[in-house]
Amino acid sequence: MNAPIPAAPLTLSGPSITVQKIRSAGGIEAWLVEEHSLPLIAVDFAFDGGATRDPDNQAGSAYLVSGLLDEGAGDLDAEAFQGKLADQAISLGFDARRDDFHGQLQTLSRHRDSAFDLLALALNAPRFDADAVARVKAQVVAGLQRQAQNPETLCRNALYAAAYPGHPYGRPERGDVDSVSRLESAGLKTLSRELLARAGLKIVVVGDITASELSERLDQVFGGLPAGETRALPTEPIAVQGLGETHVIDLDVPQTVLRFVGPGPMRRDPDFIIASVLNHILGGSAFTSRLFMEVREKRGLAYGVSSSLLPLRESAMLVGGTATRNDRAAESMAVIREEMLKLANDGPSESEVEEAKRYIIGSYPLRFDTSPKIAGELLSLAINDFDPEFLSERNKLFADVTLDDVKRVARRFFGDPRLLVQAVGRPVGLA
Repeated sequence: MNAPIPAAPLTLSGPSITVQKIRSAGGIEAWLVEEHSLPLIAVDFAFDGGATRDPDNQAGSAYLVSGLLDEGAGDLDAEAFQGKLADQAISLGFDARRDDFHGQLQTLSRHRDSAFDLLALALNAPRFDADAVARVKAQVVAGLQRQAQNPETLCRNALYAAAYPGHPYGRPERGDVDSVSRLESAGLKTLSRELLARAGLKIVVVGDITASELSERLDQVFGGLPAGETRALPTEPIAVQGLGETHVIDLDVPQTVLRFVGPGPMRRDPDFIIASVLNHILGGSAFTSRLFMEVREKRGLAYGVSSSLLPLRESAMLVGGTATRNDRAAESMAVIREEMLKLANDGPSESEVEEAKRYIIGSYPLRFDTSPKIAGELLSLAINDFDPEFLSERNKLFADVTLDDVKRVARRFFGDPRLLVQAVGRPVGLA
């Protein structure tokens, strides 16, 4: 009999990345990782407030702004601006998420002057030309029309609307056909000035650039933006509404799409690390989680099933879901609830906890194998008000999680069996 292969030792130290904190003469702050072995520069940044800043009855405004910033700026119309990006293989893009408005720039070092010039133009002098607004708006509306009967999209939008009624989180990030169709250039320009403000701005730069050069570039790109104000956050997290309710959107499809939410930890919650281990055991692992084993492997109810933690700036929740035959939707949700209650009442096994920790720690270096990934990971830390030192502490925090810790957190988050469930399809017996 072959002897078992011993598990590889855990690497508890964080990635070997040196992060410099830069402050420009104009007071713009950024994190810098110098990497001169490759002639590349990656810039990731986020402004405070994305879709949450959409005016009432104008959902999708921030998303439309994100599609227009590189459609002409300064003395360059859309064609000229895009042509300059293409000529020098410069990648520039923007994205409006629920809590933040993101931007990314990637360029070869030799094109840095043009890249930073174009970024500065896009942020400081976007044109919002009528033809560009009409074209991009038509593209967004066409996409929304295509998604109007998509079960996944319907389910997600309805779930958020039920979880956060009357709050910006309850609105679709990209808006809907009616709201986007009403948007006009003047309103988009006004919103862009509110979105693109220095207050709460987080910037990460990785690549072939020195601290002294970056300091000058920061003022060039961001120094002229309005100061702005960060959003006032509630003193207590906003509670998820509708727990214990099940909502069904009738759609004539052979499978029911199921999504569920329950309470979850905020990112700065002392139990967040432990809850991450717990979620991995429940549904965070693609092939070994309890939900995967019980829903797919043992019962063949669905091809895939998963859960994840979703901490937002003003709230947090556990989100999960699957898709299954209409006549097996009720059974699928019963199994999901049963596994959550088992974890609350009995806890996981010691081996489940250790395997989850090993995966979470062992897979961490994969988040840092390219400059854009490094920038994105660091930006996520900055947005959540962590210091770069967290990189060296993170793995040990996971390694220190005990079985008793996970049992306690399972009781905290899974002890109440009520979930908000949203279904799209024609589920049988789901109530």
